[in-house]
Amino acid sequence: MIPAAKPVIGEEERAAVDRVMRSGMIAQGPEVAAFEEEFSAALVGGRVCVAVNSGTSGSHLGLIAAGIGPGDEVIVPSFTFAATANSVALTGATPVFADIEADTFSLDPVSVAEAVTERTAGVMPVHLYGHPAEMEGLVQVAERVGAQVFEDAAQAHGAAYHGAPVGSFGTFAMFSLYPTKNMTSGEGGMVACADEELARGVRLLRNQGMEKQYANEVIGLNNRMTDIHAAIGRVQLRKLAGWTRQRQENAAWLDAHLEGVVTPPVRPGCTHVYHQYTVRVAGASGAERDEVMRALREEHQVGCGVYYPVPNHELVSLARFAPDRELPQTRRAADEVISLPVHPSLSQADLERVAAAVNAVVKAGA
Repeated sequence: MIPAAKPVIGEEERAAVDRVMRSGMIAQGPEVAAFEEEFSAALVGGRVCVAVNSGTSGSHLGLIAAGIGPGDEVIVPSFTFAATANSVALTGATPVFADIEADTFSLDPVSVAEAVTERTAGVMPVHLYGHPAEMEGLVQVAERVGAQVFEDAAQAHGAAYHGAPVGSFGTFAMFSLYPTKNMTSGEGGMVACADEELARGVRLLRNQGMEKQYANEVIGLNNRMTDIHAAIGRVQLRKLAGWTRQRQENAAWLDAHLEGVVTPPVRPGCTHVYHQYTVRVAGASGAERDEVMRALREEHQVGCGVYYPVPNHELVSLARFAPDRELPQTRRAADEVISLPVHPSLSQADLERVAAAVNAVVKAGA
């Protein structure tokens, strides 16, 4: 089986963990501080970064630090992982679902404008699959109504929008460091903040509300990153650029050799980092798409996945926030998409097998 995703962990990461274990400083310490500085310089144009224990924690704490809470609404996509809307709901605010653009799978500024109410306090685009959202249009909508912009960049390490790195727009951005992301710390997240005041708020919230021991200033959580995880992340960060180039080369090869599916376009001026290589089986029902996936896995041993088969506004946990919401592009994407292997561990033979399998299955009508 060619795996759909494959974390790359080598001897350098193991050595980094051993170094921390020998130091005796295992909880949040110098490795975390160094990782925050290096991530800031490498990926978000020098924005202040705060490391936390997961991407979801990053969004949750960022929203609280930005003042989001009960009575507020934050506009989010439904076509994404539930953590985006969950982080809004956990603050006591209301996630409001808007539709996506058909090509990028990201928030549609027109749909966002239609979802605005007098309670709209924020807009949270997701740079889904590693392609930047339409930030110019989204920022314009937010500015017109006095709302903040929060970026969910969980899948977009190194992506860029017209020369500006994702994570450098709006009030804050969250990056995930889960094992299957383009880089990992084992588990963790990073919050890139627009200013030091917000960053201090996130630091307080991640550490029980205190900077100095037993001097609690706010009610906080235990969302710290350990030095073990930070040490892994620092090694991975140095490898990220090379892995990204390989993902882009793999994607370009698939673009040129796949038939019968809609390959992922890249908007002019945007840099796609291909956390996922997501194609459409145009016009397929969910059942028809699932049969294509079954054939790829069982008949050709090609790993693949659907991200995401159930839109957030249809989930039992979140449907109460979207009564009677019609999101046609979201529904269509949930029926048509398949994510194929694109990770940097693929060999040329793997790529050829993926393309041959897709072309054969789609041509045969699965």
